[in-house]
Amino acid sequence: MRPFEIFRNMAPEQALHFCRGLSDGAPASYAQALTLAGAAMRARPVFLKKQPFERRAEAIRRALARVASNELAEEFLAVYFLECRNALLVEWLDGLGIAHEEGVLSDDTVSAPDDDTLRKAVDAFRSGSDGDGEPDPSETGDRHLLLHAFAAQSSVSWPVLDEMLST
Repeated sequence: MRPFEIFRNMAPEQALHFCRGLSDGAPASYAQALTLAGAAMRARPVFLKKQPFERRAEAIRRALARVASNELAEEFLAVYFLECRNALLVEWLDGLGIAHEEGVLSDDTVSAPDDDTLRKAVDAFRSGSDGDGEPDPSETGDRHLLLHAFAAQSSVSWPVLDEMLST
C-alpha cells in the first residue's frame, strides 16, 4: 500500500485522531496540512480554520488521499510518528533490532529481517498495550497505522510485511 492509499482507506475516527495528534505534537506540520487541504479544495486556509475540527480532519485526509499527494502523505506520516508518537516508533524499531536514533533510521535503506523474526516482531507489536494490560483503542489504531506507514516508505521493500498487512 502506498502512503496516499493509507489516507484513502483511513476511517474518519482515525483521521480525526491523526489530525489531533499532529495539531498538538507538530503544529507547524498541521498548519501545512491545513494549507494543503485548502489548496485541494480551492479554498483559503482561513476558511478551513473556521470549520469544526472534524471537518478540517476530513479535508486533510481527503487531500492526502490523492495520488498526487503521495510524497506529502509519506512525509506527514513520518512527522506524526517522529514527533507525535515517537515512543511507539522506537518500540517498533527496537523490536526489529533496526539501528536508529530516537526513531530516525541510521541507514537510508533498511534490510528486512528474516521472515520468522519479522512475523514475531509484528505479532508482538500488534499485541502491545498501554502499559496496564488494557488495550487502548487509539493505541491499537496507531500501531496498525505505524505498521502500514512503515511498509509504505519508499526505502522499505519487505514483501513478507506487505503480505502480513494485507490479511
